[in-house]
Amino acid sequence: MKKHQTHPFIFSLLIPLLFLSCKSQQEATFRIIDKPITWNAEREQLSIQYLKDRHGLEKAQATIEPQMVVVHWTAIDNVEVTFDVFDSPTLGGREDLTSASNLNVSSQFLIDRDGTIFRLLPDTTFARHTIGLNYCAVGIENVGGPDAPLTSAQLRANEELIRYLRKKYPAIDYVIGHHEYQLFQDTPLWKEADPDYRTVKTDPGDEFMEKLRKNLSDLGLKPLPQL
Repeated sequence: MKKHQTHPFIFSLLIPLLFLSCKSQQEATFRIIDKPITWNAEREQLSIQYLKDRHGLEKAQATIEPQMVVVHWTAIDNVEVTFDVFDSPTLGGREDLTSASNLNVSSQFLIDRDGTIFRLLPDTTFARHTIGLNYCAVGIENVGGPDAPLTSAQLRANEELIRYLRKKYPAIDYVIGHHEYQLFQDTPLWKEADPDYRTVKTDPGDEFMEKLRKNLSDLGLKPLPQL
C-alpha cells in the first residue's frame, strides 16, 4: 500500500499559520477588565480638595501625571469585598486616615489571585493610595496579604500591566512597593503638607518587589532613593 505523503507546499503554508496562531494566543493573554468604582461629584470634589490640602496642588480636575507605579496588597482575600471597600467615595472607621481627609482610599488597578486585571479608575484619575505620592502614582492593588502570599500569576500580571503603563506613559521612572514609599520623603517627588502624617506599611514585601523589578530590568527604571 502506498503511504500518503503531505505535499511540501502544504507544510510551507501550515508553519506560518501555526506561528501566527501561537503569537496571537500569547498576545491575547494580556487583558484589562473595566470594573469601575463609584466616581461622582462628591468623590471628584474630595479628590480635588485632597490634591490642594495634602499635595499643595490647585487643579480643576482630579487627575494625575504618572511618574511612578506603587504596588500594594489588599490584606483582603476576595476581589468583590475589596471592590466594596473601595467603592464608597467616603472613608469611615479609620481615624488614622480620616484625620487627613474623608476621601476613601482606592487604586487605579486591582489584580486577582489568578492574574485577572481589573481597572477601577481611569489610568490618570486621582486615587488615594500612597501618602505623599498620590498625585503622580498609579496604584496597583493585589488580592492577598501576609496570610495569602501573592501568586506567580499576579507577578506576571503586574509585569504585563506595568509594561503597558510605561509604554503609554514614558515619564514613569519608578516601580515601588507600598512599604518603600517613605524613601521618597527627601526627593522632589514628595508632596505631603503634614510632616507627621505617615503610616507604616509592609506590602507587598521585598521578595515580591525584587522579583518584579528583576523582570522589568530591561525598562531602565530608576533605582530607589537611598536614605
